[in-house]
Amino acid sequence: MRFCDAFNVPLVTLVDTPGFLPGKDLEWRGMIRHGAELAFAYAEATVPRICVILRKAFGGAYIVMDSKGLGNDVCVAWPGAEIAVMGAEGATQILHRRSSPEERVRLHDEYAEAFLTPYQAAERGFVDVVIDPDDTRAVVCDALDLLETRRETLPRRRHTVGPV
Repeated sequence: MRFCDAFNVPLVTLVDTPGFLPGKDLEWRGMIRHGAELAFAYAEATVPRICVILRKAFGGAYIVMDSKGLGNDVCVAWPGAEIAVMGAEGATQILHRRSSPEERVRLHDEYAEAFLTPYQAAERGFVDVVIDPDDTRAVVCDALDLLETRRETLPRRRHTVGPV
């Protein structure tokens, strides 16, 4: 990303991430640090940034993959994309842990239908538009044409040092 930013090459991010997995093993391998480095690189990029959510976009992993919260220019999603804080299985286990297994299956489906749609995310401003997968290339090309003359000026920092 820093290479693209240095040579004024736009960033197109294709997102399909089920999120960061919790656990000591990942913490020891530096997953939080790597996620912070990714978020820092996106946040300081001044080139046009386009995000296409293909399938899953959950939690903090979605946020660091060039979400609207990091200030990307265009964010589109496919109709089958799932965008939420966490997946339906994890959410129903937490919210309805005392339910029977049969009831939990029903609640899982209800949660997925109500909250995991890209239309909910578009309604809340996390996605600009939901597009047909066949139109992805045309939408990305149109966005790149639109953003061709875009210039972003961030406050000048002499020596930025990302998370180490």
